[in-house]
Amino acid sequence: MNRQAELERKTTETAIRMQLDIDGTGQRNIATGIPFFDHMLNLFAAHGLFDLTIAAQGDIEIDGHHTVEDVGLCLGDAFSQALGDRKGINRYGHAVVPMDEALAEVTVDLSNRPYWHFDFPEALAYAGAFSASLAKEFLRAFATRGGMNLHVTVRYGENDHHIIEAVFKALGRAMGEAVRTNPRISGVLSTKGVLS
Repeated sequence: MNRQAELERKTTETAIRMQLDIDGTGQRNIATGIPFFDHMLNLFAAHGLFDLTIAAQGDIEIDGHHTVEDVGLCLGDAFSQALGDRKGINRYGHAVVPMDEALAEVTVDLSNRPYWHFDFPEALAYAGAFSASLAKEFLRAFATRGGMNLHVTVRYGENDHHIIEAVFKALGRAMGEAVRTNPRISGVLSTKGVLS
């Protein structure tokens, strides 16, 4: 089964090229122009064992919002494209990941019904030049276009970098579990017979 996707997105704000292999080994080549975001996407791919290439150019002289959101949209599209009809996959994934003093929990359901819930510390502000609100924008865009229920809970943490890093690692691990094929599942894992 070939579970790969390749796509491009061009707007007046961003230009993005992306390649995804769900059944990869965690190989990455990511350049968005936002170093901290690149670091987080590298962690996501490595911990999910996804081969991921992203080349993004955006109006980061204004701020990172458009680039981060559009990469989230493209990554959601790429997973949807690569998963196709979603037959034979676990559908659900869950991971709890520590990063020093921080602990993040991510649960995903690849249901084709977008919904998201984020429980981040109110005091979460910046990891370097990367606003914590950008992490939420990425997650929201990814969940919407990826057709998933996405629940992210940060149990605790003090360092903003550690908190966001724990979230991206947990997201990669939860997605890796959800997309894994299971020979015991015929069709889609739903009593309705469809995911929608």
